[in-house]
Amino acid sequence: MEARKDMKPLAFARYAWGLLVYTLGVIVWGAYVRATGSGDGCGQHWPTCQGAILPEIEHVKTIIEFSHRISSGLALLGVILLFFWGRRLFAKDHPAYFGVTFTLWAMIVETLAGGGLVLFQLVAYNDSVARVVIMAVHLLITLTLLGAMALTAYWASGGPPLRLRNQGAVGWALGIAVLAFFTLAASGAVTALADTLFRAPSFWEGVKQDLSPTAHFLVQLRVLHPLIAVSVGIYILLMTGVVSRLRPSPRVRQLGVLLVTLFGVQILIGLWNMFSNTPVSLQMLHLLSADAVWIAFVLFAAAALASGIQAAEQTEVHQPSPHEGGARASVRHYIALTKPRIISLLLFTALAGLFIAAGGWPGWKLLLVVLLGGYASAGAANAINMVIDRDIDAKMERTRGRPTVQNRISSADALKFAFLLAAFAFVVLWWGANLLAATLSLAGLMHYVLIYTLYLKRRSWSNIVIGGAAGAFPPLVGWAAVTGDLNLFAWYLFAIVFFWTPVHFWALALLIKDDYARVGVPMLPVVLGDRVTVIQIALYAVLTAVISIMPLTLGQMGWIYAASAGFLNLVLLAQSLMLYLHPQRPQARRLFFYSMSYLALLFLAMAVDRSVHF
Repeated sequence: MEARKDMKPLAFARYAWGLLVYTLGVIVWGAYVRATGSGDGCGQHWPTCQGAILPEIEHVKTIIEFSHRISSGLALLGVILLFFWGRRLFAKDHPAYFGVTFTLWAMIVETLAGGGLVLFQLVAYNDSVARVVIMAVHLLITLTLLGAMALTAYWASGGPPLRLRNQGAVGWALGIAVLAFFTLAASGAVTALADTLFRAPSFWEGVKQDLSPTAHFLVQLRVLHPLIAVSVGIYILLMTGVVSRLRPSPRVRQLGVLLVTLFGVQILIGLWNMFSNTPVSLQMLHLLSADAVWIAFVLFAAAALASGIQAAEQTEVHQPSPHEGGARASVRHYIALTKPRIISLLLFTALAGLFIAAGGWPGWKLLLVVLLGGYASAGAANAINMVIDRDIDAKMERTRGRPTVQNRISSADALKFAFLLAAFAFVVLWWGANLLAATLSLAGLMHYVLIYTLYLKRRSWSNIVIGGAAGAFPPLVGWAAVTGDLNLFAWYLFAIVFFWTPVHFWALALLIKDDYARVGVPMLPVVLGDRVTVIQIALYAVLTAVISIMPLTLGQMGWIYAASAGFLNLVLLAQSLMLYLHPQRPQARRLFFYSMSYLALLFLAMAVDRSVHF
């Protein structure tokens, strides 16, 4: 008898997963209905078709729409069965009991939304604003339904209940991800409708349509979807890495890998769909993969928020201090989280990129937008870095006074602050400049947190070479804020900072190599010694000098920059040579401080030159 009792939840779970798969098929078939313009195949009648339960079949689109009605009706009946079976099988305090109720209500709303599209004739080739809004809302309801069904199946399979309280930054990060997914889905609905109503004969003709100022508003909105998809993808990478670190369980890690993998596949299918001029089959595959990504995210979130999982950010580093015992954090401590001294140089290159792209004064609005957005984005990255590295920061002389180490600010509060800053930066840059600038800023944040802090810093001496590319994004942000694109000149700005970074940071590493050795961080001087480090510094100084001359080859710089770059590079090479000849701390210190002046003055000279000559 006990074995038979155990089989009942198992059978229910299998049914729930099977119903989810079937519903995915119904949704994908709905995309076929939309893509073929068959939404009016049953006329302006719902729930009947052409006013009858069994319509007369005169057109192919009637068959297509009626088959969708039948399959949707079967899905509704399946959910009703799921509801009554689940309510009978599970106790009221079991999460699956809530899941079946939520699923039924979501299915009812989904059904009514689909009926509304037909009754108000927002189908076939209707291109009104009302259809755009209702289609976007309909897709969001669909995602809600899929999420409810996935959670029900997950809980019925033995998944633990959620613990929503005291989740701190993890809750914020997942909440922002939900909004990001909904934004992406809404833009996808608009793009899919534009592809149906305004199909171009080829990909390049479609691009011309997208960029035409006289194009229909749906076509003009279509161009946003790829950028939004990239932005959301970057955030999903960031969020998955941070949440997996803060909720260290095998299930969270596995679902995180699945989520990132499926999102990557989804991006590839989207590109394939776009370059193939959106054939119906690829539109259906694109929607199916998008739904699979959403389901993976819902399961990832459920695993991360599950009760019984240790919250890593609540395990604070014990650092005895006069502030221990709950002293309140001040504004000063939150500012310290952003590492303002480090940010200042990054922000300067972003503002310089703004002036260089504009060829002079860019206007107060763009100046303030890049200033605020750039500071918030870099500050968010630094705050997350402080939380992740708080264990080693407590053991290093240079960092043991940080607010996360001194327990002035809890890791949970620091992460909340960081994610709010990141969201603020993205919104401000998108609103005040453009989506490309916002995406680049988010990409720099992701690179610093994921590639440098989480992956490379404690694994490889090349951490600063590869991971240091995060600091090269600010000038791209400034450039894109003005132009809305990235040309070869912009990438030269990126390359200058990229090759300059090892010179600057390895000089610092020579000064504090004992700290790095103590905490086991494999910086170059610790792993390969001072001699190898000074040789590498000299090589990167030469590369920096060469790259800094490249903008002159474009014919877009004048004598002011040529003279300034020549002098600054001579001093940089001389300082690097002196360090090679005398690899001692005083010379490393001189090079470290000069490298900061070098970068600031080089970008200043470029901005002044562009203002005078162009």
